[in-house]
Amino acid sequence: MTRYTQPTTFFTKDHEWVTVHNDLATVGITHYAENQLGDIVFVELPEVGVEFSTGDDMAVVESVKAASDVYAPISGKVVEVNPALADKPETVNESPRENGWFCVLEIKDGAEIASLMDEDAYKAFCEGL
Repeated sequence: MTRYTQPTTFFTKDHEWVTVHNDLATVGITHYAENQLGDIVFVELPEVGVEFSTGDDMAVVESVKAASDVYAPISGKVVEVNPALADKPETVNESPRENGWFCVLEIKDGAEIASLMDEDAYKAFCEGL
């Protein structure tokens, strides 16, 4: 397994991003996803300590258009959530990859990262939608 000593971002086909650094992975939704949802008005975050497997429903995002599940991009245990989203869910629209992150996972199986797309692959994937 590759150890990511520098933050490295990957993407899912469900439009989540995950930045891996050492044994931790910060998770959020992509600009594409927040743009498709429109104005985000509520974010339901997971609880610290909860463990997820890849593909599990991890969080919920509600916008003026729809509600959407956020899926765990890799397996892990939630060690931190972004408290700012409770009062300012629109942060996800304003800054999805910098300030609009959802949670930090302690990575359970680093080999799962190989199934994710890098930025170029994700860009190509979105262009095909």
